[in-house]
Amino acid sequence: MGLHGSKVHSEARILMLGLDGSGKSTLLYKLKYNEAVVTVPTVGFNVEMLENKKKGFVLTLWDIGGQQQMRLHWEHYYQDTSGLVFVVDSKDKLRITEAKQELEKILGNKSLKGLPLIVLANKQDLPGAISARDVAEILNLAEICGNRQWFFQPCSAKTGAGLDEAFRMMAHFLKTAVGEGEEYLQTGRKLHKLKTQQDYW
Repeated sequence: MGLHGSKVHSEARILMLGLDGSGKSTLLYKLKYNEAVVTVPTVGFNVEMLENKKKGFVLTLWDIGGQQQMRLHWEHYYQDTSGLVFVVDSKDKLRITEAKQELEKILGNKSLKGLPLIVLANKQDLPGAISARDVAEILNLAEICGNRQWFFQPCSAKTGAGLDEAFRMMAHFLKTAVGEGEEYLQTGRKLHKLKTQQDYW
């Protein structure tokens, strides 16, 4: 089962989903090795552990392929998930509505009810990318995220910009498991307070 209520784990299984080409695998290896790795479309899944020994916290990140045929099997990975990361390709204007539809399906699944969510607007470094503000509006996050903790972060899997903030927030959600339904926006005062008081990741 996922993480609910006030239960806290020193280890947590995080499921990373998104359409094919959104940059999930590039993001995963940037986090793990701090390198911009050239990847091919994921068939199946990739798994990496992100560990902060000083904080005593480990995130096991499951990067699941986002091709149409793979999305039919996403729900087989939902069991024992503690948190969700959904990656959106800010450059792919033609499929952002499709990404929204997939996110709505995920959040509507009973197995994932109440789990913390991080939404990443990836490829913000590329010319012609949809602005982070517009991505958030198109996804209609305030409406579809429901009664769960969630955080929206513009990022670049290639440069690493925004990734530390996003995963610090996931670690914070998992450690505290309080304030269900509370919103944390990257420009919000609550995030500023969090980052100045304690580094969670």
